[in-house]
Amino acid sequence: NHPDQYLGRDEYFEDDSGKFLRLREICETIYEKREKVLVFTQFKEITEPLKEYLGSIFKHEGLVFHGSTPIKRRKEIVDKFQNHEYVPFIVLSIKAGGFGLNLTTANHVIHFDRWWNPAVENQATDRVFRIGQKKNVIVHKFVTKGTLEEKIDAMLQEKANLSNEIIQSSNEAWITEMNNEKLMNLFTLSL
Repeated sequence: NHPDQYLGRDEYFEDDSGKFLRLREICETIYEKREKVLVFTQFKEITEPLKEYLGSIFKHEGLVFHGSTPIKRRKEIVDKFQNHEYVPFIVLSIKAGGFGLNLTTANHVIHFDRWWNPAVENQATDRVFRIGQKKNVIVHKFVTKGTLEEKIDAMLQEKANLSNEIIQSSNEAWITEMNNEKLMNLFTLSL
């Protein structure tokens, strides 16, 4: 994500991280269009540096949502993001903010780092793909070349392909081809 995260420094200079540079490029376009973005990360410790960095790009304060965010505050964050005139971004930990939220005022999703399970990432992305979404949604997934992230990305793709193969090749016709007697026997307990 950023060398300072690993080194435990609080500097987070933009030029030290290709991800920060790319994040700026994407978010400047989002800012120009006055749109909103969700930025997902798996690391709580980088949520605040990302918030500060994004605030400098959007020239507005954004929000942070992670596992330590109190329940009452979580509701306030969602309400403020959904209903305030312009809160341009939320930085979310993927575990805390990746499910159960309706954040349709955003139409951009950035996965700043990748999670091991494609279903978890898809679930996080679905915070904006919900009833009430009026815009096209754009999803960005950051992968740093020549790092472990490339292997994670390949593994995620492999898992997604395997899942698709299983779903597509499963023959679910057997349940619809049963007569009533066989169907009843399927659900009958024998004692």
